[in-house]
Amino acid sequence: MLITEGGVVNPALSLDEGPDVVTIDPSKPKLEHQQSTVWTRRQQAVSVRHAFKHYGSSKSPNHVLQNLNMTVGKGTIYGLLGASGCGKTTLLSCIVGRRRLNTGEIYVLGGKPGTKGSGVPGKRVGYMPQEIALYGEFSIKETMMYFGWIFGMETPEINDRLQFLLNFLDLPSQSRLVKNLSGGQQRRVSFAVALMHDPELLILDEPTVGVDPLLRQSIWNHLVQITKDGNKTVIITTHYIEEARQAHTIGLMRSGRLLAEEAPQVLLTMYNCQSLEEVFLKLSRKQGQENSAQDANLSNNISLATLQWGKKDEPVYVTEESGVVGLNFHQSKEILIQDSSNGHYDKMNGMAHGSKETTETNCDDCNSCCNLTTKGKTRALLQKNFLKMWRNVGVMLFIFALPVMQVILFCLAIGRDPTGLHLAIVNHEMNWTTKECPIVYNKCDFKNLSCRYINSLRNDTIVKEYYENPEDAIDAVRIGEAWGAIYFNENFTDALVARMALGRDSDQETLDSSELRVWLDMSSKMEST
Repeated sequence: MLITEGGVVNPALSLDEGPDVVTIDPSKPKLEHQQSTVWTRRQQAVSVRHAFKHYGSSKSPNHVLQNLNMTVGKGTIYGLLGASGCGKTTLLSCIVGRRRLNTGEIYVLGGKPGTKGSGVPGKRVGYMPQEIALYGEFSIKETMMYFGWIFGMETPEINDRLQFLLNFLDLPSQSRLVKNLSGGQQRRVSFAVALMHDPELLILDEPTVGVDPLLRQSIWNHLVQITKDGNKTVIITTHYIEEARQAHTIGLMRSGRLLAEEAPQVLLTMYNCQSLEEVFLKLSRKQGQENSAQDANLSNNISLATLQWGKKDEPVYVTEESGVVGLNFHQSKEILIQDSSNGHYDKMNGMAHGSKETTETNCDDCNSCCNLTTKGKTRALLQKNFLKMWRNVGVMLFIFALPVMQVILFCLAIGRDPTGLHLAIVNHEMNWTTKECPIVYNKCDFKNLSCRYINSLRNDTIVKEYYENPEDAIDAVRIGEAWGAIYFNENFTDALVARMALGRDSDQETLDSSELRVWLDMSSKMEST
């Protein structure tokens, strides 16, 4: 096979005319080694691609995230801006692994949230939710101890960190209960919990709401300081658009989509605006235009800093698919990257600086988040359960007093012996006219055994009523005047003695005469028993 200059096969040449010859056109650029897309995404602190999330039924879904793409570089502060209800909190909860996307993929610190070894959720991420997710029965110190032990910190380390956070966030006494703090103080405690274990990725959902302006600036200064070395990454959402100028990158979010994702100064220059609010307004209007330009050769959600800067008058478009700002770009092989150290752009013919970083996560105990048998976690859970019960009177009464009351009521209502039960008695051994039933207790002879049995019945339980014949006694049971009836034959004692003497040789008449016949009202089995 012969390939002539320019790399085009010449069909006029025969394969038998000579060996294979390959001629490369020196004027064309050389092929460059490029990393895979997945490898590139794993180098970012957070990478979200084609994210869709909806709530409700499939017939009438409520779309919260719609084909959202997001990239957060390591060692940067990413400000996520948007109105309430645009999907910011849902996006953050998906990043930390608390919710799952319907479709799309998320990489956080090189791995997918929730997978084994990713460390997310876990100690690699510090998350401050929008709501106050704290135990009101805990004091500030107990709250810090609890979360510190959960993340495997030692007690001396927790105490040192606690003193720093108390001073930094201007918190009240560490013995104050969380439920007795104001709303702003509770949010600061929640912020302190996220900072406690010094995580690699810090996700803060509106941490500066209700905070003093001086303290707000102090918080921003601290966030800038911890991201300087490149080991810490911060994602922060806020309603204060102008304060997000201190972030390295901001993402403008509206209706579940990112309208733009770029450095604040770049957006201001690009749209010739004086404030980020004006930029947001322009992008919102552009998103709402149905007939916006869609024919440009755009790449979905490509960061402005990764494209060659064209002419100043080059048009900007918003793609309908993702809603992220893109630019027309030339077919140059050169890539513009931003130098984080001096803020300018360098041209390179290869890959970006730091592209040879390993994809393995730098987490020594990423699997410890799923190990609930560690000493610190066991200690934290025991303390939590004890304090919640000890400081909650209602729970204590429910746990201890309610079972005692149940036992007492059961014994009073059901467990006691019945009293006042009427018993119809027919005893033909006694004198019916006088109703006398003589009993001699000091002699051991078998006489008037029926009378002995009747007198052995407890008077507080049985009310004895005598009847002349069995028919009248049974009728009393049927009409509810008595709970039962018993019948003794006139020779009951003699027959019982003969039965004891004869044993198996007793005839049928002796057996019948020695029996005690009983009829009971079985409408109440407890009473009849």
